[in-house]
Amino acid sequence: MKAVPKVNTDGFYMEDELVGDAFSGVVPFYTEPEPKVFDPDQIEQLTMLEEEIEHEIAGYLVGVPVPAGLFHPRFNLADWETYQDAVQAGPQGTFPDLWTEGLSQEEIDELTEPQPAVTPEMDKIGEQLVKSKLEVLELKQQYEILGQKIVMRELENVDLKAQNEALGAQIVGIELRLLNIEQPKGEATNV
Repeated sequence: MKAVPKVNTDGFYMEDELVGDAFSGVVPFYTEPEPKVFDPDQIEQLTMLEEEIEHEIAGYLVGVPVPAGLFHPRFNLADWETYQDAVQAGPQGTFPDLWTEGLSQEEIDELTEPQPAVTPEMDKIGEQLVKSKLEVLELKQQYEILGQKIVMRELENVDLKAQNEALGAQIVGIELRLLNIEQPKGEATNV
């Protein structure tokens, strides 16, 4: 298996396609027709229409490798036809490249234009941005720590409240025992 260029009908490179090792030349590939819904009772109509459907050429598989250095390769299909005619007539020397650049020089210049260098002002802004982001992260961490401390304080308050209630119950119990001790055993209490 080998990869060969796949081009559209204008000759512009689309992608590579895997083909057998023996593949060479230029071979068209076709669009798939849109599926049509037919009445199942009209099978004869379907077979007749299948024979009549003409597939449109969507592009070509090209057995000529793309040379390096092209930004938007374009295969010259007309030159290929001329080349095929010349080969059939017999060898006649070399033929010009079949692949050309598909972009204009202006488009290439735009693609290859060097990116602007970083200025000291941009460096300063970048440093300020980094500092600001670090400050935000630090504030978030402090916020989380404070939130944890608040939760701990609330838990401590709940625990102290429970201890206070337990101590209050103990004090009431002690006061009742003291009352029972202070009263002589034979006297009735008016409660």
